[in-house]
Amino acid sequence: MRDPTHLQEKFRARFGTAAAIYRAPGRVNLIGEHTDYNDGFVLPAAIQFYCWVAAAPRSDKKLLIHSENFNETVEANLDSISAAGKNHWANYPLGVAWALQSAGKRLNGANLLISGDVPLGAGLSSSAAIEVGVGFALLCQSGCTVKRTELALLCQKAENEFVGARCGIMDQFIACHGKASFALLLDCRSLDSQTAQLPAGVQLVICNTMVKHELASGEYNRRRAECEEGVRALRVVLPQIRALRDVTIAQLENHCSLLNPTVYSRCRHVVTENERTQEAIRALDTHNLREFGRLMRESHRSLRDDYEVSCKELDLLVEIASAQPGVVGARMTGGGFGGCTINLVESSAVEVFKENVAAKYRAQTGLNPEIYVSPAADGVQQVDVSSRESAQ
Repeated sequence: MRDPTHLQEKFRARFGTAAAIYRAPGRVNLIGEHTDYNDGFVLPAAIQFYCWVAAAPRSDKKLLIHSENFNETVEANLDSISAAGKNHWANYPLGVAWALQSAGKRLNGANLLISGDVPLGAGLSSSAAIEVGVGFALLCQSGCTVKRTELALLCQKAENEFVGARCGIMDQFIACHGKASFALLLDCRSLDSQTAQLPAGVQLVICNTMVKHELASGEYNRRRAECEEGVRALRVVLPQIRALRDVTIAQLENHCSLLNPTVYSRCRHVVTENERTQEAIRALDTHNLREFGRLMRESHRSLRDDYEVSCKELDLLVEIASAQPGVVGARMTGGGFGGCTINLVESSAVEVFKENVAAKYRAQTGLNPEIYVSPAADGVQQVDVSSRESAQ
């Protein structure tokens, strides 16, 4: 975790003024993968890995953005924002400024220093963390008010239309609405949500495969297109449906002849994953961890076999983890093709779990996995540096 006082010192050294400090969290998704852009249900939790943003206003319309992670500074004018180049980190903060202004928010120019500790490319939503952190900072620095759900939607718009990644709403929503000690069941159509307290005596353990296969971004957009193709075909006989969220497994089976085998498999994952996610919240509410673990295992199998977004490293980590004592459940989390698994592990077993999983994964792949233990965290907020300084 970054020291906000140290970040403020770096800002002063670079820009010559004091700064306000903001942070937005990354996330894990306990279950409900690739359902958000199908109007479905997801169950994420924010984690204590953050994008930190130090910000101060300018007297002109410029944005001067420095990334500590990439050691690079980008300058833009709020009156004519354009992309910084394909796959450039600055497109995320620039896209958010563009989206906020397109929604009528009157932004001031600002100096921004960005420093992230959400592991990049790990499927823990570093992109949404930077979007929400920068958006929240720009709004605060400009004296604008915005509801958190509106901020999430505008950040999603930035990623969809400016960056060009067709993500759903889950990542930005949990970065805005996360709550310490709780997961969040989100209906991605209505944006209604309910909190679900995570069980005492169980910890979130995240295992990073340390790989990210190159086909990830293109395949993500392809999966979304395949789901849309499925909806178009099913709508011939089910004219009332708007998205796969509206399709039952019985309807899918009855009309599978309308779909080619690949599209059918993609649809089957989404339809069954929506059911699993709603069953999972009931399992949490009734403290049925055995059932929750079963649903996690089924989710991973579906992502591996029907949606085909897993990879050998993710499958291996899930297999190793599932054999460890004290493990409630394990599955991949995030878009797939590398990145991380999420594991629910009894607190007393966490240290042995970490040692065993790391050793066995290293022995079979030659890779050293990073393993993180994080409680569920709060969403985006301004950090009071003065109180931290006085406490030291």
